[in-house]
Amino acid sequence: MPDNHTAIADNRSLMSRIAAPVPFALVHLLCFAAIWTGVSLTDIALAFFLYGLRMFGITAGYHRYFSHRTFKTSRVFGFILAFIAQSSAQRGVIWWASNHRQHHRASDTEEDVHSPVRKGFWYAHMGWIWSGHHEKTDYDAAPDLAKLPELMWLDKHPYTPAVIMGVLVTLLFGWSGLIVGFFWSTVALWHATFCINSLAHVYGRQRYLTGDQSRNNWWLAILTMGEGWHNNHHHFQSAARQGFRWYEVDMTYYILQGCRRLGLVWDLAQPPKQVVENERKVARSVVEKAARQLAASFQVDAITADLKASLAEHYAKLEPSFDKLQTNVAATLAGWHQHLEGDMEKVREDIRELVAKLPAQAMPTGADLMARAQKMFARTPALGDVTERAREILLEAIYAELARQAVPVRVKP
Repeated sequence: MPDNHTAIADNRSLMSRIAAPVPFALVHLLCFAAIWTGVSLTDIALAFFLYGLRMFGITAGYHRYFSHRTFKTSRVFGFILAFIAQSSAQRGVIWWASNHRQHHRASDTEEDVHSPVRKGFWYAHMGWIWSGHHEKTDYDAAPDLAKLPELMWLDKHPYTPAVIMGVLVTLLFGWSGLIVGFFWSTVALWHATFCINSLAHVYGRQRYLTGDQSRNNWWLAILTMGEGWHNNHHHFQSAARQGFRWYEVDMTYYILQGCRRLGLVWDLAQPPKQVVENERKVARSVVEKAARQLAASFQVDAITADLKASLAEHYAKLEPSFDKLQTNVAATLAGWHQHLEGDMEKVREDIRELVAKLPAQAMPTGADLMARAQKMFARTPALGDVTERAREILLEAIYAELARQAVPVRVKP
């Protein structure tokens, strides 16, 4: 019986994932109904207005306030921001914020919610939403939001604001207002927001070393009212302003400044001067993350193969270590694992000493690592630390691979 229940649950989950994108596709198809409703200048103006209003709800509300707490406001205005954002039909406020916080915790790693670097464009753009792993809200990831009943109500009714707005638009502007003003702007909002996930980690320029592939992209910044300054944001997430320089247009921040003058928001966090000027010491965790990415960009198998060819003429120097290890394998498997580890470490040490004495043309030099790092990351003083750590990681991987390959092939007659 438990197996049957599990199978039924799995089938329901599968059907749910198959059915989930259907409303999304239908909204796209509804946009073509403008062929019958017609398109007026009023409809176009309404579409632009609703796009800007709801984009502000997403960028100022979902992102800068609920995800990062970059300014302060009242619970009333916070609810209004969340309601406006949810009228874009991008699920609930706590769902959105909790997933975004997870994205920052694991940016461009396997645990990232929507990394195009790891899982490709389409998954990062929208596939992750229906993958089955992110259907439910992780309230533990946003306890500060989950304790507010008004936000919990919104999160439990994610599409109610969108329905209310759609009905109001229809009553005020008719069917063409609904199709063009509401649905056209909704689809545009979806894809503009999704582009930050799918494109802002691929296209653009990096000013700061962040340990991921976040990039600044001016045209995405225009489409999303400032969210395209993504590398700035990943460098310092606590700032209400994402366009750090005067020429980096950030419409969301400008509107927030207007709201501040009206007393609706206050304490807008600013990026410190040393952050903007790239003078802040890069966190060790960022250096480690970048170093691992740099090391992974080199082919360890190819380097190991070339080194093995170079090692062939010196193989006799390793004979004693291999012979001792092979002799002790049986005893070790019987219970003396510490002996095996000691012998294995001796093999590693012998390999390290031998590799260090070889010309090893296959091994990337410090200059090779720096050149690759300058292509992959922003040019900051911390690149020296990144390349040094990447070389350590690369050497350890090569030593381990040489030791792993050497031992099994040494079979005593």
